[in-house]
This record gives sequence, C-alpha cells and structure tokens, in this order.
Amino acid sequence: MKALINFLKSETVFCVSFFLALASALIVRPDSFYLAYPDYRTLALLFCLMLIVAGFRSLGVFDFMGRSLLKRAGSLRRLSVTMVLLCFWSSMVITNDVTLITFVPFTILVFRMVGEEERILKIVVLETIAANLGSMATPIGNPQNLYLYSAFSMDMEEFAWAVLPYAGISLVLLLFILWKEPDKPIQKNVGEESAAGDDPVPKKEKVGAKAPVPGTMTQKKAPLQVLDMRPVKRRANAPVPTFSVYMTLLLLCLLVVFRILPYGPVLIITVLVAAVVNPRLLKNVDYFLLLTFLCFFVFIGNMKRVPQVNDLLVALVGGRELWAGILASQIISNVPAAILLSGFTDNAQALLTGVNLGGLGTLIASLASLISFKFYAGEFPERKGMYMKVFTFWNLVFLGILICAAVPLFSNFNLSLMG
Repeated sequence: MKALINFLKSETVFCVSFFLALASALIVRPDSFYLAYPDYRTLALLFCLMLIVAGFRSLGVFDFMGRSLLKRAGSLRRLSVTMVLLCFWSSMVITNDVTLITFVPFTILVFRMVGEEERILKIVVLETIAANLGSMATPIGNPQNLYLYSAFSMDMEEFAWAVLPYAGISLVLLLFILWKEPDKPIQKNVGEESAAGDDPVPKKEKVGAKAPVPGTMTQKKAPLQVLDMRPVKRRANAPVPTFSVYMTLLLLCLLVVFRILPYGPVLIITVLVAAVVNPRLLKNVDYFLLLTFLCFFVFIGNMKRVPQVNDLLVALVGGRELWAGILASQIISNVPAAILLSGFTDNAQALLTGVNLGGLGTLIASLASLISFKFYAGEFPERKGMYMKVFTFWNLVFLGILICAAVPLFSNFNLSLMG
C-alpha cells in the first residue's frame, strides 16, 4: 500500500492521464481509430532526446561545462549570473528538467563553499525561472514545444515569433535582477591553493567522482564536498569518440525536428547505438512521461469523437488560447495543458506562448519547478515555506510582465485573445 501511495505521489500526472484515458475509453469503445490518436513523431523524438541527454550526462559533460564556467567567476555577482545563465542557455538544448537536475545541486554546493548560504534560495528560484523560460526558445527545449511544433507542423518563423520575444524579455529581466544583487570578491578556492603539493580534496570526491545527491547525506554535519576547480587534465582514455557519437545522434534528431529526416530510421539508429555504447542509458528514459503523452492522446482523441464535448471545448478554447494555456498550466502543468488544448484549436502560436508563459506561477505549473523545490527542501527542510513565498513572488513578477508584453504583441499580429 505504501508503495502504491509513493507511486501516486511521484507519478501523479501520469496517474491522472491514465484515469482520464480509461474513463474516455468507457465512452468511446476501443477500435482501430485509436491507432491514429498518438503523435508518433513526437514520442519518438522525446525518447531519442532523453537517451542522448542521458548519454551526455553519463560522460559528465554538463558537470565539466559548469565547472569550466565557474572558474571564470571572480565575484558573487558574476557567480550568480554564471549559474543562472548556465541554466537559461543549457535548457534550450538539454531541456529544463535535465538542466535543473544537473545544476541546482551544483549551485547549492558552490554557494555553501563560498559561505553564502543565504543567497541559495533566490538563486535557485531564478535558475528555475531561467530554465523554464530559456527552454521556450527552441523546439527541443521542453516537451510542450516539441509536441506543438510537431503536431501543428510549425515553421521556424512561426515558432520564433511565438516564443523568442518572451525569452528575450526574460533574459533582460534576469540580468537586471542579478545585477542588483550585492557584490563582493570570492576568495580563492581551496583547490587552487593546493598547487604547492597539499591535496585537500578527498580521494572519493575528485572531479569525475559521483557526488552525493542532495538530501541523501547530511552535508551540514559531514564535511562538505570540495569542488576541485583546478584545470581538469585530459585523460588518455577520455571518451571523445563516445561524445562524438552522441553529438551525431543529436544532430540527427535536430534534422528530424526540422523535418529534413524521417523519425523512424533515426529512432532505430539511436536505440541501436545506445544499446551498443551504453545499454544502461535505456534505463534512464522517463517512460512515464511517454506514457503520459500516450494517455492524453487517447483522451483527446476520444473527446473529439464526442460531438457535444468537442463543440464545447472548441468554443471555450477558440480565441482564448493564450489565457487558456496560462490558466490550465497552473492546475495541470504546462505539458498536459499543451496536449489537452491542442486538440481544440488551430492557433498554434497563441497556445505555444500560453503554455510556456503558463510554466510560471504555481509550483506545479511546470513540473520542472518541482525538481528545484525537492533539491532545496532536501537540504533546507526548515525553509520550505520561505522557498514557496520567494518562488511565488518572482514567478508572479515574471508572469505579470510577460503577459503585459504578450497582449500587445498578439494584438499586432491580429490574433484574437479575448474571443
């Protein structure tokens, strides 16, 4: 029973989508039309991208990138800017959730090292906002972008007008907020002071070693892991060929995204290569996310076959895509909102903007935001309430400003917002 409760908590969105699909199947009995419901191209691309990103993570690519950038930060302000912008730009390629999984623990560790724990909360919140808003800038930045770009056969110009203005405004806002942060120099790292021969970094904590996951060890009681910021020496057996393989697969996926290659052969190639290079990558795919998509496809497909329901939803969503996307995201999060609402409108641009801006607001508006919360709460359980206050405040600030920008922008393109 406890295992079931834990499963319901950890995979709430999947469970909701499953019961919706099951309930709709009682209204529209399963038949051959069910096979036409899923967007197989989107599912294949999601699967391939998750495999490839898992491959890069297995090589420590993102960790190396973060450490390399961090070495250039000489002050607390530059450190804050570096960490937040790292999340903003990385999310465009490796998705918002992978970005936060990778860099939020890194941020907590680094700011503890420099004795600035009080700054961690705000920086983690800004990193979360940066990852969610940065990911909107590319078709592969988050699942809702990938789905809508594929489902509506959007071209790059159409996609860019729907998201890039808001990504640009978000970047300016982030830089402005960070520039107002108090600044002071960062003392030299312990790792740099050890060049004379002393090595303060425990053997188990060397660069490349697997760091403890936040929440699994009491870092306040045990000696904090020390980040060795000395230049990483290239090993003779460094997996450059493997890195090149993953880069090639990523390029193939991008060609599929831009409809230059068919998804079928690329899916087969990606799975075969992963099985040969590192079979464990297949265990790192979020299969419940794929199943969630599948369940929503079934639910939407069935609802469209019920005339009364279809007509009602089309009437409710039509002309209000921006607001529908924002509001629905606050309740069911933006990925399910994108899938659900897409079946009842042809206005891809407004819906794309709505579900991306809708990732701001409540903690569940973007499920990626839960990742940051869990990491922070695991390290500072007594500050959960304060995190929620700071998170909600800054999310509403960004959401309010971006909505104010969206209304006139969409009006200029003669897109009806209010119906």
